[in-house]
Amino acid sequence: MDSDRCGFVMLTNVFVPCNGRFPLLISLASIFFAGTGGNSLIAAAAVSGLVLFGILVTFGVSWILSRTLLRGVPSRFILELPPFRWPKIGSLLIRSFLDRTIFVLGRAVTVAAPAGALTWLLANIHLEGQSLLNLGAGYLHPLARFLGLDGYILLAFILALPANELVLPLLLMAYLNLGTLVELDGLDALASLLKFHGWTWTTALSVMLFSLLHYPCATTLLTIYKETRSLKWTVLAFLVPLVVASGVLLLLNLVFFTKVNFSWN
Repeated sequence: MDSDRCGFVMLTNVFVPCNGRFPLLISLASIFFAGTGGNSLIAAAAVSGLVLFGILVTFGVSWILSRTLLRGVPSRFILELPPFRWPKIGSLLIRSFLDRTIFVLGRAVTVAAPAGALTWLLANIHLEGQSLLNLGAGYLHPLARFLGLDGYILLAFILALPANELVLPLLLMAYLNLGTLVELDGLDALASLLKFHGWTWTTALSVMLFSLLHYPCATTLLTIYKETRSLKWTVLAFLVPLVVASGVLLLLNLVFFTKVNFSWN
């Protein structure tokens, strides 16, 4: 598969959530739609609905791109399967460990180490009595409001570029004004903290949709660049989901949520 066809696929498969996004989706669905300790079936239905929505977005974006930006780029390819051979278990385990596990972990460390250092500096360097993390959230807050978020949420997504799993810990660190990542004990404590900072079910839905649709993590972007050897496709793989996620949130919050004047308790 050449780089154009490969890039076409990579632009449209990011809307189905990876494993790193599910903890945030499940936690927020449990708190704001099922209630802490509530009906787990409601939370499961909410998350399943988001996944199905992501699939629909994949088809919709594919249709739009094939008629605009990617007009003329074939979306199909012929794959020739090699002759079947019985696998050698020892060789399979060794190759999988070396080619997949070590390679992916090494790439993750390469991305995560500088990002972790940057996050620590932002949280521990103070200017005029406030950490750089709080100042950054303040600057982002006006923009974040148009998306149904706040500055801390948007900053958490930006700093979590190395790994989607970092969004919630980074958000808690910012809300609690701490210098290190932190985890709360259970959903009740998380629910209390989020609602204290003004979260409603509309906030939760906006965060879940942005988590579902926004750009892939840095490790995925590096993989895209490795597979395509194209800076164009790597940048598009970042920008297209970001534009789609922002557009969906703008539509919801400007057209629908502005008419909603109640909170989900």
